[in-house]
Amino acid sequence: MTKTADTVQIDIWSDVMCPWCAIGYGQLSRALDELEGEIAADIRWRPFELNPDMPAEGEEQSAHLTRKYRRSAEETQGVRDNMKDIARQAGVSLEYTGEGEAPPAMMWNTFAAHKLLEWALAEHGAEAQMRLKMALLEAHFQHRRRIGERDVLLDIVAETGLDRQAAETALDDPALGERVKAEERSAFDMNITGVPAMVIDGKFLIPGAQAPETYVNALRRVVSRR
Repeated sequence: MTKTADTVQIDIWSDVMCPWCAIGYGQLSRALDELEGEIAADIRWRPFELNPDMPAEGEEQSAHLTRKYRRSAEETQGVRDNMKDIARQAGVSLEYTGEGEAPPAMMWNTFAAHKLLEWALAEHGAEAQMRLKMALLEAHFQHRRRIGERDVLLDIVAETGLDRQAAETALDDPALGERVKAEERSAFDMNITGVPAMVIDGKFLIPGAQAPETYVNALRRVVSRR
C-alpha cells in the first residue's frame, strides 16, 4: 500500500512589497518538490506591512531604501543586485518583464492588498488566495503596476478569476480591516518582526528566506515530532 504524504499547515507572514518573501517562497517550493510524496503543505498567507505609514502616492524604491537603511545609493544598488542573483538561484524573477521602458520601481501602501488576500482566503480558500498572492507579486516586481491603487488591485483580482464587485465590497468592509490588523498583531505576539516568517503547524517558526535544504530538514523534524 502506498503511504499517503503527511500534510503540514504553513502560515507565511509576508508583504507583497518584500523581495525576500518572494525568494523564500521560491525556496520553500523547491523544498516541497523534493518532499513530494512524503510531505505536502497547506499554505496560507498572513499579513505583515513593512511600511504601514507609506502614503498613498508611494515612494521611489531606491530613495526609500537609501533613506530607511541609511545607505548610500551605491550601497543600495549593490544590495539589490545581490538580492536579484539570489532570486534567480531560487527560480524567482525580480526583473521587469513588461513591454516598453520600465516604470520606476516603487514602494506602496499594502494594507488594501492584505485585505483582499484575507478576503480571498476566507471566501474562496487557500488555492484562490495563492493565485492572488502570486499575481500581486508578479504585478509588483515584474510589471511594476501601481498596486497601492484601488482600481489596479481590483483589476488584478479580476485577472485571477475572482469577482471584482465582491472584492470592491470587501475593501469597504471595516470588519475585514480589523481582521487584518488582528493577524498583524498576532505576528508581533509570536515575536515576528521581519518577513518572510513561516509558522509550521501553528508551533514552529522558521524566520527569513532559507535555503531549500533548511526547509526540507525543518519540515521533516516537524512531522517526526507528531
